[in-house]
Amino acid sequence: PVIDALVRMKLDLVGLGHALDLLPSELSGGMRKRAALARAIALDPELLCCDEPLAGLDPLSAAALDHLLLKLKNNFEMTLIVVTHELESIRMIADNVVMLDKGRVIAFGPLAEVERSDHPFIRNFFERRVDEEGRYPTALSYLGEG
Repeated sequence: PVIDALVRMKLDLVGLGHALDLLPSELSGGMRKRAALARAIALDPELLCCDEPLAGLDPLSAAALDHLLLKLKNNFEMTLIVVTHELESIRMIADNVVMLDKGRVIAFGPLAEVERSDHPFIRNFFERRVDEEGRYPTALSYLGEG
């Protein structure tokens, strides 16, 4: 009974309370992402890491997932680290941004500060360009505690 209540509560939290009896094969891509998120938060972690959480989602589902991540951060005092290429997502959810180049941190700070950087790799990211090696930069979004 306790586990059943926890499962229902976490599924309700991510908007899947109605899907409790569905099989994984019956879930849409966005529903699967939210189910994975419910599983990840089942034990109320203080830190949640999401690697490309919006991959494969349509724009509406991606925006809904961004809003859900913000809700978790703000309502549950959870720190999130999100690895993403999605500039819109970064602008919506990030408190701080870490930019990596070849595995090394090249910038860290508030989004507005990082966006003003004159570093070519960072400029390429915010201007949506690949660099001279054909790489598209990735940003880590760090959402501080709510």
